[in-house]
Amino acid sequence: MNEGGTAKTLILIPARMASTRLPDKPLADIGGLPMIVQVAKRAQEAEIGRIIVAVDDIRVFNAVADAGFEVVMTRGDHQSGSDRIFEALCKVDPTGEAQIVINVQGDLPTIDPQTIRAALKPLEDPQVDIATLTVEIEDEQEKTNPNVVKVVGSPRSADRLRALYFTRATAPYGPGPLYHHIGLYAYRREALERFVSLSPSALEKRESLEQLRALEAGMRIDAQVVKTVPLGVDTADDLEKARRILSASSNAGH
Repeated sequence: MNEGGTAKTLILIPARMASTRLPDKPLADIGGLPMIVQVAKRAQEAEIGRIIVAVDDIRVFNAVADAGFEVVMTRGDHQSGSDRIFEALCKVDPTGEAQIVINVQGDLPTIDPQTIRAALKPLEDPQVDIATLTVEIEDEQEKTNPNVVKVVGSPRSADRLRALYFTRATAPYGPGPLYHHIGLYAYRREALERFVSLSPSALEKRESLEQLRALEAGMRIDAQVVKTVPLGVDTADDLEKARRILSASSNAGH
């Protein structure tokens, strides 16, 4: 899927300072680097395209620039990460060179670069507008936890689902696997343009899940099944866990 190399695929990493549970989250130190820089390094290791960090604070801008990554300042009043990455896309690639945009959340400092690469796989099918990732749930408690978003999907292959719905409920009913959604997206450029032009939808507002807006508008989302859920850093405990993981991997010659 990496045909044409870097020009066609753009990785955009949104970073917001306004985190209530972990103040100044993008700048949190992990292994001597700000968390947002660690995320950019994981994206760089995926080797699939140009990387841009989209920020709303000059301190984060400077930290990313000092680390040698491309960074763009975006407005502070965006309702969602997809709105922020679309503003960034229009600023950094106004001529439309990038045809695929991968949105990597700015709080995934330990994400496996192969996991980022996996998000491109469903876009090999020209019918797919947006690709995302999922993991089969093995922990029984996750199946009923409303904080674990489930993908309800129709299998397309052993490692791919066509998403029919996303929900915080335990679904689908009956025997069989349940799937934990990972909020990393690869958009065709025109799909992202359409998505951000749409108003929030009824089910999106009810479930508090932005991706339902795309499904309600008739867009196709496929989910690639991967092995592990990347650690999202939302709390001080998560931050300590991320530090341990990256410390262990650097000691192992990562």
